[in-house]
Amino acid sequence: MAEFDVVILGGGSGGYACALRASQLGLKVVLIEKDKLGGTCLHRGCIPTKALLHAGEIADNTRDAAEFGVKAEFKGIDMPAVNQYKDGVISKLHKGLQGLVKSRAVTYVEGAGKLVAKDTVEVNGQRYTGKNVVLATGSYARTLPGLEIDGKQIVTSDHALHLDYVPKSVIVLGGGVIGCEFASVWKSFGADVTIIEALPHLIALEDESSSKQLERAFRKRGINFELGSKFTGATKSAGGVTVTLENGKTFTADMLLVAVGRGPTSANLGYEAQGIAMDRGYVLVDNKCRTNIPGIFAVGDLIPTLQLAHVGFAEGILVAEEIAGYNPRPINYDGVPRVTYSEPEVASVGLTTAAAKAKGYDVVELNYDLAGNGKAQILKTAGSVKLVAEKNGPVLGIHMVGARVGELLAEAQLIFNWQADAEDVAPLIHAHPTLSEAMGEAHLALAGKPLHAHG
Repeated sequence: MAEFDVVILGGGSGGYACALRASQLGLKVVLIEKDKLGGTCLHRGCIPTKALLHAGEIADNTRDAAEFGVKAEFKGIDMPAVNQYKDGVISKLHKGLQGLVKSRAVTYVEGAGKLVAKDTVEVNGQRYTGKNVVLATGSYARTLPGLEIDGKQIVTSDHALHLDYVPKSVIVLGGGVIGCEFASVWKSFGADVTIIEALPHLIALEDESSSKQLERAFRKRGINFELGSKFTGATKSAGGVTVTLENGKTFTADMLLVAVGRGPTSANLGYEAQGIAMDRGYVLVDNKCRTNIPGIFAVGDLIPTLQLAHVGFAEGILVAEEIAGYNPRPINYDGVPRVTYSEPEVASVGLTTAAAKAKGYDVVELNYDLAGNGKAQILKTAGSVKLVAEKNGPVLGIHMVGARVGELLAEAQLIFNWQADAEDVAPLIHAHPTLSEAMGEAHLALAGKPLHAHG
């Protein structure tokens, strides 16, 4: 039996971040992963989807080249070549990560591990015992009761990433981040796309104004969607998949993508047997990612926090520092930047208007339209920067829609997390012409001294 300071079960974003930081702090670490180092984010999530989205952006730019005085002809999508590009990005990052883990003297074990005692994980018949155990087994693509995933006509995002052709028509079941990103990709690739969402809006967790702007943009792009009605069933035939909704409507397409979220990977891993508190498959933790069992921590998609790779990184680092005795500050999840990488992008940090009001703030709002931004006009993108602030107080939320607005979150999260007032940001000089000027202009306007803003 091998003994360590930290035994980590799962080598995705949260697990490997914890391993790297713990090793950096002088702890003896073993990292156990049944699949590939990097987990969902690197192999089945963030990286491959964004590669596809970039290929879609190039396709759209080629179609629209004449608007910019460039003569170009769009001839179609070569999916094997797109996949080769995507897989090349993944491979390079995977090799880099493998080298990084090896260079930090982390013991890396390939195999399916199981928690067999409060301080022990067993894998490949070998037991690894640690003073601390970190559970980081991630998540899987959910489906709905009675909906059989066959990987061909009815698929999850895992299958969609490996298609060697562009379907002529697709129904996307779920209008959250994953659904909207795939809808955006497939529309760019030339498919006919319809999104089905039971909630009243697309990306319903975002500020309502952002959802409405994305819906307008999707309509303009020809992406169809049906909102506010629940899925009741799907039938397959030689002609495709027919989806039936609670309101009686039916939709038929060649393929159905099930994008109804991700569930925690926790079944049959020994968690309940060791007395770990669970809820609907999630491992419950406190603000330091500690479970109810001393010495056992959990991070990433396995716990009921935001299912984002960068949250997993932060939680992994926090746990490593907690184990090492650094007493790190708990994560403020309101201050986590969030992006939907569709066209246009939707980006935010902080509270929505509804959430701020629910918390009792006296809310003021400011919308700065990107029509007044020079770089937005150059890019031919539409959207806005919306500020949610406490009256005579700090900025509580920043919500943006438009091409490349995800890049503006670096400044936005500083504004929110440092509790800046509009008056603190207004004097800062932003380079011209950049999209970042929209951030400055919005704060100038909220501070009562608008420059390139009407009203």
